[in-house]
Amino acid sequence: MKKSFQVWDIVKEILILTAAIAIITSAVFFFLVPSHTSISSISGLGIILTNFIPLPLSAITMILNVLLLVVGFLTCGREFGAKTVYTTILLPLMLALLEKLFPHFTSLTGSQELDALCYVLVVSVGLCILFNRNASSGGLDIVAMVMNKYLHIELGKALSAAGICIALSAGLVYDSKTVVLSVLGTYFNGIVLDHFIFGQNIKRRVCIITEKEEELRHFILKDLHSGATVYQAYGAFNLQPHREIITIVDKREYQKLMEYINREDPKAFITVYTVSDMRYQPKV
Repeated sequence: MKKSFQVWDIVKEILILTAAIAIITSAVFFFLVPSHTSISSISGLGIILTNFIPLPLSAITMILNVLLLVVGFLTCGREFGAKTVYTTILLPLMLALLEKLFPHFTSLTGSQELDALCYVLVVSVGLCILFNRNASSGGLDIVAMVMNKYLHIELGKALSAAGICIALSAGLVYDSKTVVLSVLGTYFNGIVLDHFIFGQNIKRRVCIITEKEEELRHFILKDLHSGATVYQAYGAFNLQPHREIITIVDKREYQKLMEYINREDPKAFITVYTVSDMRYQPKV
């Protein structure tokens, strides 16, 4: 039974990675290539290089990805390398397939600006899936993850910094409008990517002062199945003691908590803070 679960986990992981690469490949072929921009990706650099090297985009992307794959494998560990070997090979293969299926494809939107915008939105979904699985589509994603690991730079900002140089390379071939779109697209790609990654993990730190402390504590522990901390506090004006309950909840739990407080104690004093990162540092 345990072995069958392990096999299913592997199959599930492969399916998730394949779906993510399909999303990224579609974004590159249907939006990035028609826009002629070089937005924060090795595929963008490949589009520029096709003007100088007599090879299809899929072949150039494969060569560049393999070189950076070696770097990622050495710096980010075996798990990262194993997954990214698969995705790095799969992306150019899917790209080559689309080149065969749609040899004369031009644009879905008919607008360079809309193509660039659609690419940023669609590719960020695929990249988010890969990053959350400790994988990458290769190329600049590897550079971003290396920068994140060793320089502690957020993935979106790292991807933007690495991609800005490639975005500027569009000036070697295309007009100033394409260069501007490449730079802006690279910047917004980092912002959207950070939103997709960290937006899923945002929680709320809720601080509550209520006369029904015991009932609220019971609700948080038994109904929300969450934790809480109780602090002894004093009012600054009259130094009257009261207790403050602090809990950290996700979006669904927050809605339930607010409904409960509004129903049971509308006069409760509440402050809410956004939390995007929580860590427990064990004692050594």
